[in-house]
Amino acid sequence: MSLFKARDWWSCTLGEQEEFDQGCLCVADVDNSGSGQDKIIVGSYMGFLRIFAPHPVQTGNEMQAEDLLLEVQLRDPVLQVHVGKFVSGTELLHLAVLHPRKLCVYAVSGTLGNVEHGNQHQIKLMYEHNLQRTSCNMTFGPFGGVKGRDFICIQSMDGMLMFFEQEGYAFGRFLPGFLLPGPLSYNSRTDSFITVSSCRQVESYKYQVLAVAADADTRREVEQQKLGSGKRLVADWTLNIGEQALDISIVSFGQAPSSVFVLGERNFFCLKENGQIRFMKKLDYSPSSFLPYCSVSEGTVNTLVGNHNNMLLVYQDVTLKWAAQLPHIPVAVKLGSFQDLKGVIVTLSDNGYLQCSYLGTDPSLFQAPKVESREINYEELDVEMKELQKIIKETTKTQDIMPKTEKDDDLAVMAIVSSELDSVSQAIDYSMEEEAVPSVTVKVSVRSRLAVQKTLLTICVQPPLALTRSQFIFESLEPGISKSVNVSVFLKDNCPPAELEGSAVVSYSTPTGVPRVIQCKFRLPLKLVCFPVQPSKNANHKLTIDTNKPPVNLANLFPDFADQSDDDQVNVLGFHFLAGGKVTLLASKTSQRYRIQSEQFEELWLLLKELILRFEEHFRKQGSSDFACSFSGQLPLQEYFELIDQHFQLRLNGEKLDQLLSETAVQFRAIERRLLTRFKDKTPAPLQNLDTLLDATYRQIIALADAAEENQGKVFQAFTKLKSATQVVILLITLWQKLSKDQVAILEATFLPLLQDTQELGWEENVDAAVSHLLKTCLSKSSKEQALTLSTQLSMPKDTAKLKKHITLFCDRLAKGGRLSLSADSNTQQVIIMPGGCATIPESDQEERVGELDPLEMFSNQRQLARKNINTAS
Repeated sequence: MSLFKARDWWSCTLGEQEEFDQGCLCVADVDNSGSGQDKIIVGSYMGFLRIFAPHPVQTGNEMQAEDLLLEVQLRDPVLQVHVGKFVSGTELLHLAVLHPRKLCVYAVSGTLGNVEHGNQHQIKLMYEHNLQRTSCNMTFGPFGGVKGRDFICIQSMDGMLMFFEQEGYAFGRFLPGFLLPGPLSYNSRTDSFITVSSCRQVESYKYQVLAVAADADTRREVEQQKLGSGKRLVADWTLNIGEQALDISIVSFGQAPSSVFVLGERNFFCLKENGQIRFMKKLDYSPSSFLPYCSVSEGTVNTLVGNHNNMLLVYQDVTLKWAAQLPHIPVAVKLGSFQDLKGVIVTLSDNGYLQCSYLGTDPSLFQAPKVESREINYEELDVEMKELQKIIKETTKTQDIMPKTEKDDDLAVMAIVSSELDSVSQAIDYSMEEEAVPSVTVKVSVRSRLAVQKTLLTICVQPPLALTRSQFIFESLEPGISKSVNVSVFLKDNCPPAELEGSAVVSYSTPTGVPRVIQCKFRLPLKLVCFPVQPSKNANHKLTIDTNKPPVNLANLFPDFADQSDDDQVNVLGFHFLAGGKVTLLASKTSQRYRIQSEQFEELWLLLKELILRFEEHFRKQGSSDFACSFSGQLPLQEYFELIDQHFQLRLNGEKLDQLLSETAVQFRAIERRLLTRFKDKTPAPLQNLDTLLDATYRQIIALADAAEENQGKVFQAFTKLKSATQVVILLITLWQKLSKDQVAILEATFLPLLQDTQELGWEENVDAAVSHLLKTCLSKSSKEQALTLSTQLSMPKDTAKLKKHITLFCDRLAKGGRLSLSADSNTQQVIIMPGGCATIPESDQEERVGELDPLEMFSNQRQLARKNINTAS
């Protein structure tokens, strides 16, 4: 047991999932028993009011049933509770409860029963005030020096101080220069109210000044001061502390002067009554609550300070005298007397842990066991030491930078996609014109070999696909027990997706504290985003793929899209995207060719990839492992460049809209300043239609903001189409040049560098820099090109001409035998004939005129020269 823990005298947990703050705790003899025994009054934001009288049978015991004197649920949340003389005609203590829109004063009384547990307590509403403004906090005291009574002052969220003289409303005043409410306290010695404004300065207002100030029934303080109705509200004194305050407490003891204590976010201040600093203490932690109380030393004050490190610190002025560990973060600290035990520390956490404790130490009863004495065999120690040194030496030699993973991970995650679409679609908040958008269920299971706490499961799909829920938190995972969650995936936006793959990522920490991440991927079905239709004969874009296997019936490849009633050979299928057009798939009956055609170039991607994946799965089931596809046609660079231009033009439009919006905002602020100068002028001048100009500028800002938002949606759709088209080009280059996996990875990293496309860093400049780097390294012709350096700063280009020229030259270098590699010795050209009918072009002035020719014309010319060389060689 630690020596510096607060000794638990009595504790309990209040409710379930309730919230509390510093004003929710009060300790006083609220039922006027006269026995000197305090009661604990606790209110919660859920509206519960509880009163406790702790009577532990043994120190450290939890709450007994008879300790709870009263528990009622009020209709409104409880912001603050106070006990004082709030009822006229009597000096008995009553309970004031502050709600957001109401102030209630109750009388708490107890009735003795005939048996041990028969005592009853009840509350009676004495009066209530309905508030016209939302309240923040309150304070009380004998305002104006009244004897035997307590008045209440409530601070609203908009800076109004409302004064209530018990059953009656007195007046209200607005604080000058108010922005956000701060802590509020009353000093009875100087009859003033002290708060901390949003200007980060402590302000003091006399009650008499507040009483004779301008009326605050309406929020027209400036006009009333000009007309002279009441005096202007001026602070008695102010002190700039440079930070926001958490709480204010005013204490006055016989052995210490009266002081104003202010708890800031990083400092602790003690002020004199006139606002001068008596002392301050810089804190190296984040405080949560504090409570000044009397001291045994003359002229000093002790202060309890709770912090977010679960510590309770005791200061004598600025000297730390004691530090005790608490089992929670105290948001409120009070002192009370219970069962003739004075000075019991009462703390409350934000989740409802209430504890009564005291400061002290417990003697340590631990005694170290006696060590058995034995003789040491130095020869055995030498042998053991040599073996250990050998193990350490071998370990340091073979040690890697990354820790070695075990054969079986501590945690396993698996995702299973349902084979059928949901019978009742779970799609929500989609922007498509379709009446019913289908969804599919994905079941993710997590299984652990060890006990793991706070495991986070994140499920990701690429937009425009969306999930009904993306994150799950498992508080605890028991060893060997699997936990599963179900989510639904659907198409949210009005454009076809670029990928049908998703991932489930689990992040957790091992029992030793090492963070780990486990990931698994899953593939969504094609029928989630398209449905079968009649094939279309005409199309603008066509691609033909060759295979090295006999023709396959399309009904066997796409059983979920083919009509199973026909027994004949199916050689044509039609697909219609939910957010796009039609795509037709044709298979030759005699040759090993397959054609995909569509009205939109980017819509070829999903069906092209699905076709190759289903080919591989079909021949894998038949036991064939040498299946391969090839492409011998011309690369569709013209269609690809059109999509690049569309995306870049939308980015330019977005840049223009942002610039217009910035200029209009500058104009709007300038007009505001002119109007504000006119309104503040003592001699009013005509507005000269500035108000009309302000209204027109505001409407223009709204219109530009709407246009910018609409353009962002168009940019996202264009970027999604561009990703699909880029995937098509990458796949065609891979099939055309028979690239290996490493080369395909370099190609994908070059053309798909971004997961998100932003105005500051877009796709065009990233791809241009990557392609230029490859042209000057592994695809370079000479050492002169390798010596050129790239710019380290990426910026949005003026147009796409340079990018299109580089992409065309990139394809040409590949056709001439270039090899994609990141190694330094791979920059030599290979003089061989590559698959697809491309051969090395003899040195000529063709490449020297790259900048003079159109990229598409240059590439087509080089293709024709390559074919001529092949014919000549044959």
